Amino acid sequence: MLPYKRSQRVSDLLREEIADIITFKLKDPRLGFVTVTGVDVTDDIKIAIVYISVLKDDEKKMTVDILNAAKNFIRTELGKRLRMKSIPTISFKLDVSIEYGNRIEKILDEIRHKNESSS
Repeated sequence: MLPYKRSQRVSDLLREEIADIITFKLKDPRLGFVTVTGVDVTDDIKIAIVYISVLKDDEKKMTVDILNAAKNFIRTELGKRLRMKSIPTISFKLDVSIEYGNRIEKILDEIRHKNESSS
């Protein structure tokens, strides 16, 4: 028996392949430094939400728009690369977990400074 369920294995595979397609196949010069941080696939493997992070803050929305415009091309490329009965429908979203982690770390630093100054 495999160690984890099929949707998780497909999401790992999609993350690797989509990152490769974005890096080497998409020719849009407006695309900056994009990292595919994760892919959530539904249990029926019909829908995949691809989470990305973008290095520059001012390019985030534009990058998501570019990738959502190219999602049919990416899906076609996935169909050529993967041996699957059907390729899931893809949508791209910004991964806010890094920003959320940075915000928590900043709050913890503020609390530490307040405790050090009061003692």
